[in-house]
Amino acid sequence: MRPSWHEYFMEIAKLVAQRSTCLRRKVGAVLVKEKRILATGYNGAPRGIRHCAEVGCLRENIPPGSRHEICRGIHAEQNAIIQAAYFGFSIRGSTLYSTHQPCFICTKMLINAGIVEIYYLEEYPDPLALAMLKEAGVGCYHLPLTAEQPGVE
Repeated sequence: MRPSWHEYFMEIAKLVAQRSTCLRRKVGAVLVKEKRILATGYNGAPRGIRHCAEVGCLRENIPPGSRHEICRGIHAEQNAIIQAAYFGFSIRGSTLYSTHQPCFICTKMLINAGIVEIYYLEEYPDPLALAMLKEAGVGCYHLPLTAEQPGVE
């Protein structure tokens, strides 16, 4: 059976997540516009920096959703935005497919980057991020979609 567009792009996000070097959570993100992939990202240390898999996690005993500033890694959504900028692609008006709900920091970046919709598989403990997306008018949908949600094909 042929996958829907949502299934197709989310499967790609799941594949991208397999490149993650984070010890806590493997996250993949895909930026899409007009059914075309613009950029992908996964969470891990910046280029040229040793990965957490090599040196350990600085946030090992810290609850999810807190103390992002001490993490060695860059989030998948951030890496997707950076990749688009690095290669000169405008992502304004695009859709993000992510294996996880974006955190508050990524949410602020996605809003300012002009992302118009977000689809994610796994929830993340950050209700403030969801509230901010709603206030900004960015559609944010937990997959699989139900008949009541916009964006159902």
